[in-house]
Amino acid sequence: MQLHYAAATLISLALLLPSTTNAQNITRTLAKHPEFSTFNHYLTPSKNVLSLHVLLDYFDAKKLHQITNGTALAATIFQSTGTAPGSSGFVQITVLKGSKVGLSPQDAANTTAATFVKSIEAAPYNLSVIQISAVLPSPAAEAPAPAPSEVNLTSALSAGGCKVFAAALADNKEAEETFKGNVESGLTVFCPGDGAMKSAMPRFKNLTAEGKQSLLEYHGMPVYESLSGLRSSNGAANTLATDGAKRFSITVQNDGNDVTVKTPIVTAKIVATVFDKDPLSIFQLDKVLLPSELFKSDLAPTPAPSPALEEGHHAKAPKPSSRDESPPAPADGPDGDVADQDQHSDGGAPRFVGFGVIFSLGSALLQL
Repeated sequence: MQLHYAAATLISLALLLPSTTNAQNITRTLAKHPEFSTFNHYLTPSKNVLSLHVLLDYFDAKKLHQITNGTALAATIFQSTGTAPGSSGFVQITVLKGSKVGLSPQDAANTTAATFVKSIEAAPYNLSVIQISAVLPSPAAEAPAPAPSEVNLTSALSAGGCKVFAAALADNKEAEETFKGNVESGLTVFCPGDGAMKSAMPRFKNLTAEGKQSLLEYHGMPVYESLSGLRSSNGAANTLATDGAKRFSITVQNDGNDVTVKTPIVTAKIVATVFDKDPLSIFQLDKVLLPSELFKSDLAPTPAPSPALEEGHHAKAPKPSSRDESPPAPADGPDGDVADQDQHSDGGAPRFVGFGVIFSLGSALLQL
Protein backbone atom coordinates (compact mmCIF):
# COMPACT_ATOMS: atom_id res chain seq x y z
CA MET A 1 0.00 0.00 0.00
CA GLN A 2 1.43 3.35 -0.96
CA LEU A 3 0.32 6.48 0.86
CA HIS A 4 1.33 9.80 -0.64
CA TYR A 5 1.18 13.00 1.43
CA ALA A 6 2.75 16.42 1.18
CA ALA A 7 6.25 16.75 2.59
CA ALA A 8 5.05 19.02 5.37
CA THR A 9 2.73 16.30 6.61
CA LEU A 10 5.50 13.74 6.70
CA ILE A 11 7.96 15.88 8.64
CA SER A 12 6.77 14.41 11.94
CA LEU A 13 5.78 10.78 11.80
CA ALA A 14 5.51 7.92 14.26
CA LEU A 15 4.98 4.38 13.04
CA LEU A 16 3.29 1.91 15.39
CA LEU A 17 4.22 -1.74 14.89
CA PRO A 18 2.20 -4.33 16.83
CA SER A 19 4.20 -7.26 18.19
CA THR A 20 2.43 -9.65 15.84
CA THR A 21 4.24 -8.09 12.88
CA ASN A 22 7.69 -8.71 14.39
CA ALA A 23 8.49 -5.06 13.74
CA GLN A 24 8.25 -5.51 9.98
CA ASN A 25 6.24 -3.78 7.27
CA ILE A 26 4.52 -6.88 5.93
CA THR A 27 3.07 -5.24 2.83
CA ARG A 28 6.46 -3.86 1.81
CA THR A 29 8.11 -7.21 2.46
CA LEU A 30 5.57 -9.12 0.39
CA ALA A 31 5.79 -6.55 -2.42
CA LYS A 32 9.31 -7.83 -3.12
CA HIS A 33 7.91 -11.28 -3.96
CA PRO A 34 5.60 -11.44 -7.02
CA GLU A 35 4.40 -14.90 -6.03
CA PHE A 36 2.65 -13.30 -3.03
CA SER A 37 1.21 -10.29 -4.86
CA THR A 38 -2.35 -11.61 -4.78
CA PHE A 39 -2.17 -12.34 -1.04
CA ASN A 40 -0.58 -8.95 -0.47
CA HIS A 41 -3.40 -7.33 -2.40
CA TYR A 42 -5.99 -8.72 -0.04
CA LEU A 43 -4.24 -6.96 2.81
CA THR A 44 -5.14 -3.65 1.16
CA PRO A 45 -8.78 -3.67 2.35
CA SER A 46 -7.24 -3.38 5.83
CA LYS A 47 -5.56 -0.10 4.87
CA ASN A 48 -7.72 1.90 7.27
CA VAL A 49 -6.55 -0.25 10.15
CA LEU A 50 -2.94 0.08 9.00
CA SER A 51 -3.24 3.84 8.53
CA LEU A 52 -4.57 4.10 12.09
CA HIS A 53 -1.09 2.97 13.15
CA VAL A 54 0.66 5.94 11.51
CA LEU A 55 0.64 9.09 13.66
CA LEU A 56 1.03 12.53 12.14
CA ASP A 57 3.26 13.69 14.96
CA TYR A 58 6.68 12.66 16.25
CA PHE A 59 6.73 10.38 19.28
CA ASP A 60 9.88 8.58 20.40
CA ALA A 61 10.39 6.80 23.73
CA LYS A 62 11.46 9.99 25.52
CA LYS A 63 8.54 12.09 24.29
CA LEU A 64 6.02 9.35 25.11
CA HIS A 65 7.14 9.31 28.74
CA GLN A 66 7.19 13.11 29.04
CA ILE A 67 3.75 13.98 27.69
CA THR A 68 2.41 17.18 29.25
CA ASN A 69 -0.31 16.43 31.81
CA GLY A 70 0.17 12.72 31.07
CA THR A 71 -2.12 12.56 28.05
CA ALA A 72 -2.14 13.55 24.38
CA LEU A 73 -4.38 13.13 21.35
CA ALA A 74 -2.58 12.36 18.09
CA ALA A 75 -4.06 12.44 14.58
CA THR A 76 -3.37 9.51 12.24
CA ILE A 77 -3.27 9.05 8.49
CA PHE A 78 -6.69 7.40 8.81
CA GLN A 79 -8.06 10.69 10.14
CA SER A 80 -6.42 12.69 7.35
CA THR A 81 -8.00 10.58 4.58
CA GLY A 82 -11.42 12.01 5.38
CA THR A 83 -12.97 8.54 5.61
CA ALA A 84 -12.79 8.38 9.40
CA PRO A 85 -16.16 9.33 10.94
CA GLY A 86 -15.93 12.00 13.58
CA SER A 87 -12.73 11.77 15.61
CA SER A 88 -12.27 8.00 15.16
CA GLY A 89 -8.98 8.62 13.35
CA PHE A 90 -7.30 9.97 16.52
CA VAL A 91 -5.24 7.94 18.98
CA GLN A 92 -5.27 8.70 22.72
CA ILE A 93 -1.84 8.37 24.36
CA THR A 94 -1.76 8.13 28.17
CA VAL A 95 1.09 7.78 30.66
CA LEU A 96 0.14 4.94 33.04
CA LYS A 97 1.45 3.80 36.41
CA GLY A 98 4.81 2.13 36.45
CA SER A 99 6.14 4.31 33.60
CA LYS A 100 4.00 2.47 31.07
CA VAL A 101 2.40 4.27 28.13
CA GLY A 102 -1.00 3.23 26.84
CA LEU A 103 -2.54 3.85 23.41
CA SER A 104 -6.17 3.61 22.35
CA PRO A 105 -8.18 4.76 19.31
CA GLN A 106 -10.45 7.68 20.13
CA ASP A 107 -13.57 5.59 19.51
CA ALA A 108 -12.32 3.10 22.15
CA ALA A 109 -10.61 5.55 24.49
CA ASN A 110 -12.15 4.12 27.66
CA THR A 111 -9.82 1.15 27.52
CA THR A 112 -6.09 0.71 27.00
CA ALA A 113 -5.83 -1.16 23.72
CA ALA A 114 -2.04 -1.43 23.61
CA THR A 115 1.06 -0.34 25.47
CA PHE A 116 4.42 0.95 24.34
CA VAL A 117 7.01 -1.85 24.16
CA LYS A 118 10.20 -0.30 22.79
CA SER A 119 11.67 2.05 20.24
CA ILE A 120 12.74 0.42 16.99
CA GLU A 121 14.30 3.38 15.22
CA ALA A 122 14.34 7.14 15.69
CA ALA A 123 15.52 10.08 13.60
CA PRO A 124 14.60 12.93 15.99
CA TYR A 125 11.63 14.99 14.87
CA ASN A 126 11.49 13.29 11.45
CA LEU A 127 10.82 9.60 11.88
CA SER A 128 10.12 7.33 14.83
CA VAL A 129 9.29 3.64 14.67
CA ILE A 130 8.01 2.14 17.90
CA GLN A 131 6.65 -1.26 18.85
CA ILE A 132 3.34 -1.63 20.67
CA SER A 133 1.88 -4.67 22.35
CA ALA A 134 -1.20 -5.17 20.17
CA VAL A 135 -3.10 -3.96 17.14
CA LEU A 136 -5.21 -0.85 17.82
CA PRO A 137 -8.87 -1.89 17.42
CA SER A 138 -11.32 0.48 15.79
CA PRO A 139 -14.84 -0.34 14.59
CA ALA A 140 -14.65 2.61 12.20
CA ALA A 141 -11.34 1.52 10.67
CA GLU A 142 -12.43 -2.09 10.44
CA ALA A 143 -15.71 -1.29 8.69
CA PRO A 144 -15.78 -2.58 5.09
CA ALA A 145 -15.22 -0.03 2.37
CA PRO A 146 -18.29 0.92 0.33
CA ALA A 147 -18.84 -1.21 -2.75
CA PRO A 148 -17.47 0.32 -5.94
CA SER A 149 -19.88 1.50 -8.59
CA GLU A 150 -20.73 -1.03 -11.24
CA VAL A 151 -18.50 -0.87 -14.31
CA ASN A 152 -19.32 -2.72 -17.51
CA LEU A 153 -15.86 -4.06 -18.30
CA THR A 154 -16.44 -5.13 -21.90
CA SER A 155 -18.15 -1.83 -22.72
CA ALA A 156 -15.24 0.11 -21.23
CA LEU A 157 -12.78 -1.97 -23.26
CA SER A 158 -14.72 -1.48 -26.48
CA ALA A 159 -15.02 2.26 -25.98
CA GLY A 160 -11.27 2.50 -25.42
CA GLY A 161 -10.11 1.00 -28.70
CA CYS A 162 -9.99 -2.63 -27.53
CA LYS A 163 -13.09 -4.01 -29.26
CA VAL A 164 -11.37 -7.15 -30.57
CA PHE A 165 -9.98 -8.01 -27.14
CA ALA A 166 -13.38 -7.26 -25.55
CA ALA A 167 -15.11 -9.59 -28.03
CA ALA A 168 -12.61 -12.38 -27.34
CA LEU A 169 -13.14 -11.92 -23.62
CA ALA A 170 -16.93 -11.97 -23.98
CA ASP A 171 -16.66 -15.25 -25.93
CA ASN A 172 -14.61 -16.86 -23.16
CA LYS A 173 -16.91 -17.08 -20.15
CA GLU A 174 -14.25 -18.49 -17.80
CA ALA A 175 -11.84 -15.66 -18.49
CA GLU A 176 -14.61 -13.06 -18.39
CA GLU A 177 -15.72 -14.28 -14.96
CA THR A 178 -12.12 -14.12 -13.73
CA PHE A 179 -11.85 -10.48 -14.80
CA LYS A 180 -15.24 -9.52 -13.38
CA GLY A 181 -14.54 -11.35 -10.13
CA ASN A 182 -11.49 -9.16 -9.49
CA VAL A 183 -12.99 -5.75 -10.28
CA GLU A 184 -14.31 -5.13 -6.78
CA SER A 185 -11.07 -6.06 -5.00
CA GLY A 186 -8.81 -4.34 -7.54
CA LEU A 187 -7.94 -4.97 -11.19
CA THR A 188 -5.53 -3.60 -13.77
CA VAL A 189 -6.18 -4.55 -17.39
CA PHE A 190 -3.67 -4.30 -20.23
CA CYS A 191 -5.76 -4.51 -23.39
CA PRO A 192 -4.08 -4.77 -26.81
CA GLY A 193 -5.34 -2.22 -29.34
CA ASP A 194 -7.56 -3.48 -32.14
CA GLY A 195 -4.76 -3.52 -34.72
CA ALA A 196 -2.45 -5.55 -32.49
CA MET A 197 -5.19 -7.98 -31.46
CA LYS A 198 -6.34 -8.54 -35.06
CA SER A 199 -2.80 -9.44 -36.08
CA ALA A 200 -2.58 -11.97 -33.26
CA MET A 201 -6.00 -13.59 -33.82
CA PRO A 202 -4.75 -16.42 -36.10
CA ARG A 203 -2.36 -17.57 -33.38
CA PHE A 204 -5.00 -17.04 -30.70
CA LYS A 205 -7.47 -19.26 -32.55
CA ASN A 206 -4.88 -22.06 -32.75
CA LEU A 207 -4.59 -22.26 -28.98
CA THR A 208 -6.46 -24.82 -26.89
CA ALA A 209 -9.44 -23.68 -24.85
CA GLU A 210 -7.22 -23.54 -21.76
CA GLY A 211 -4.56 -21.65 -23.69
CA LYS A 212 -7.07 -19.04 -24.88
CA GLN A 213 -8.28 -18.49 -21.33
CA SER A 214 -4.70 -18.16 -20.05
CA LEU A 215 -3.75 -15.68 -22.78
CA LEU A 216 -6.72 -13.45 -22.00
CA GLU A 217 -6.12 -13.62 -18.24
CA TYR A 218 -2.43 -12.86 -18.87
CA HIS A 219 -3.56 -9.32 -19.71
CA GLY A 220 -4.85 -8.59 -16.20
CA MET A 221 -3.24 -8.02 -12.79
CA PRO A 222 -5.24 -8.79 -9.61
CA VAL A 223 -4.40 -5.38 -8.13
CA TYR A 224 -5.39 -1.83 -8.93
CA GLU A 225 -2.56 0.34 -10.28
CA SER A 226 -2.79 3.85 -11.64
CA LEU A 227 -0.37 4.97 -14.35
CA SER A 228 1.72 6.81 -11.77
CA GLY A 229 1.68 3.71 -9.60
CA LEU A 230 2.98 1.60 -12.47
CA ARG A 231 5.78 4.09 -13.03
CA SER A 232 6.89 3.82 -9.41
CA SER A 233 6.47 0.07 -8.91
CA ASN A 234 8.79 -1.41 -11.53
CA GLY A 235 9.42 -5.13 -11.38
CA ALA A 236 7.87 -8.55 -11.83
CA ALA A 237 4.16 -9.02 -11.18
CA ASN A 238 1.65 -11.83 -11.21
CA THR A 239 -1.28 -11.89 -13.60
CA LEU A 240 -4.77 -13.37 -13.48
CA ALA A 241 -3.30 -16.39 -15.30
CA THR A 242 -0.77 -17.10 -12.53
CA ASP A 243 -1.55 -20.42 -10.90
CA GLY A 244 1.06 -22.07 -8.71
CA ALA A 245 3.85 -23.43 -10.88
CA LYS A 246 2.28 -21.74 -13.91
CA ARG A 247 3.89 -18.39 -13.31
CA PHE A 248 2.56 -16.38 -16.26
CA SER A 249 4.33 -13.32 -14.83
CA ILE A 250 5.05 -9.99 -16.49
CA THR A 251 7.55 -7.22 -15.81
CA VAL A 252 6.41 -3.62 -15.60
CA GLN A 253 9.10 -1.06 -16.28
CA ASN A 254 9.14 2.66 -16.95
CA ASP A 255 11.30 4.25 -19.64
CA GLY A 256 11.12 7.97 -18.99
CA ASN A 257 7.45 8.87 -19.28
CA ASP A 258 6.66 5.62 -21.08
CA VAL A 259 5.60 2.46 -19.25
CA THR A 260 6.35 -0.91 -20.80
CA VAL A 261 5.00 -4.36 -20.02
CA LYS A 262 7.52 -7.09 -20.79
CA THR A 263 7.26 -10.82 -21.25
CA PRO A 264 10.14 -13.15 -22.16
CA ILE A 265 8.99 -12.78 -25.77
CA VAL A 266 7.67 -9.25 -26.37
CA THR A 267 7.84 -5.76 -24.91
CA ALA A 268 4.61 -3.80 -25.19
CA LYS A 269 4.12 -0.12 -24.45
CA ILE A 270 1.15 1.57 -22.80
CA VAL A 271 -0.20 3.97 -25.42
CA ALA A 272 -3.40 5.16 -23.76
CA THR A 273 -5.32 5.18 -20.49
CA VAL A 274 -8.75 3.73 -21.25
CA PHE A 275 -10.21 3.88 -17.74
CA ASP A 276 -8.79 4.72 -14.34
CA LYS A 277 -10.95 4.88 -11.26
CA ASP A 278 -10.07 2.89 -8.17
CA PRO A 279 -10.51 -0.12 -8.03
CA LEU A 280 -10.27 -0.55 -11.85
CA SER A 281 -7.75 0.69 -14.38
CA ILE A 282 -7.51 -0.19 -18.07
CA PHE A 283 -4.52 0.64 -20.26
CA GLN A 284 -4.19 0.08 -24.01
CA LEU A 285 -1.05 -1.65 -25.30
CA ASP A 286 0.54 -1.53 -28.73
CA LYS A 287 1.18 -5.29 -28.71
CA VAL A 288 -0.38 -8.52 -27.49
CA LEU A 289 1.42 -9.97 -24.47
CA LEU A 290 2.80 -13.40 -25.34
CA PRO A 291 3.64 -15.66 -22.37
CA SER A 292 6.51 -18.10 -22.75
CA GLU A 293 4.30 -20.77 -21.20
CA LEU A 294 2.19 -20.76 -24.38
CA PHE A 295 4.70 -19.71 -27.03
CA LYS A 296 7.94 -21.50 -26.22
CA SER A 297 8.95 -21.56 -29.89
CA ASP A 298 9.09 -17.75 -29.88
CA LEU A 299 11.72 -17.60 -27.17
CA ALA A 300 15.06 -16.25 -28.31
CA PRO A 301 17.38 -19.16 -29.22
CA THR A 302 20.21 -20.02 -26.87
CA PRO A 303 23.44 -18.39 -28.12
CA ALA A 304 25.73 -20.80 -29.97
CA PRO A 305 28.97 -21.79 -28.21
CA SER A 306 31.99 -19.66 -29.07
CA PRO A 307 34.09 -21.03 -31.96
CA ALA A 308 37.09 -21.48 -29.67
CA LEU A 309 35.20 -23.65 -27.18
CA GLU A 310 33.45 -25.48 -29.98
CA GLU A 311 36.81 -26.32 -31.55
CA GLY A 312 38.21 -27.30 -28.18
CA HIS A 313 35.46 -29.88 -27.60
CA HIS A 314 35.11 -31.23 -31.11
CA ALA A 315 38.50 -30.83 -32.73
CA LYS A 316 39.20 -33.67 -35.09
CA ALA A 317 42.62 -34.93 -35.94
CA PRO A 318 43.47 -34.37 -39.62
CA LYS A 319 43.88 -37.34 -41.87
CA PRO A 320 47.39 -38.78 -41.65
CA SER A 321 49.82 -38.07 -44.43
CA SER A 322 50.23 -40.73 -47.06
CA ARG A 323 53.71 -41.16 -45.64
CA ASP A 324 52.28 -42.35 -42.30
CA GLU A 325 51.26 -45.96 -42.11
CA SER A 326 48.92 -45.26 -39.20
CA PRO A 327 48.07 -42.30 -36.93
CA PRO A 328 49.62 -42.15 -33.44
CA ALA A 329 47.65 -43.90 -30.74
CA PRO A 330 45.44 -41.46 -28.83
CA ALA A 331 46.68 -40.45 -25.39
CA ASP A 332 44.56 -40.76 -22.27
CA GLY A 333 43.53 -37.47 -20.65
CA PRO A 334 43.95 -36.78 -16.97
CA ASP A 335 40.50 -38.21 -16.21
CA GLY A 336 40.88 -41.29 -18.31
CA ASP A 337 39.17 -39.73 -21.33
CA VAL A 338 40.79 -39.72 -24.67
CA ALA A 339 42.22 -36.26 -25.26
CA ASP A 340 41.44 -34.57 -28.56
CA GLN A 341 44.49 -33.95 -30.58
CA ASP A 342 45.85 -32.31 -33.69
CA GLN A 343 48.46 -34.06 -35.79
CA HIS A 344 51.18 -32.30 -37.74
CA SER A 345 51.07 -33.16 -41.44
CA ASP A 346 54.74 -34.10 -41.37
CA GLY A 347 54.13 -36.86 -38.83
CA GLY A 348 55.64 -34.92 -35.88
CA ALA A 349 54.64 -35.19 -32.24
CA PRO A 350 50.94 -34.71 -31.56
CA ARG A 351 49.70 -31.26 -30.43
CA PHE A 352 47.00 -31.46 -27.77
CA VAL A 353 44.15 -28.97 -27.87
CA GLY A 354 43.40 -27.66 -24.36
CA PHE A 355 39.97 -27.46 -22.79
CA GLY A 356 38.65 -24.25 -21.19
CA VAL A 357 36.24 -24.40 -18.23
CA ILE A 358 34.25 -21.23 -17.48
CA PHE A 359 32.68 -20.85 -14.04
CA SER A 360 29.81 -18.36 -13.62
CA LEU A 361 29.58 -17.13 -10.07
CA GLY A 362 26.38 -15.56 -8.65
CA SER A 363 26.23 -13.33 -5.62
CA ALA A 364 23.25 -12.81 -3.30
CA LEU A 365 22.48 -9.35 -1.96
CA LEU A 366 20.67 -9.21 1.33
CA GLN A 367 18.80 -5.98 1.74
CA LEU A 368 18.10 -4.97 5.27
